[in-house]
Amino acid sequence: MTFNMENLEIAVQILGLGWGGIFLVMLIIYLVSLALGRIFPPSDSE
Repeated sequence: MTFNMENLEIAVQILGLGWGGIFLVMLIIYLVSLALGRIFPPSDSE
């Protein structure tokens, strides 16, 4: 079995894109939840 450095570089690029995508989606969900909280503030009436 041989170790190919080019395959490792490609794998690290794919890993970076995957993690980057995860954090991008988490950031979008966070920003949307902040925007919805400002547009529709919670009511204090009981």
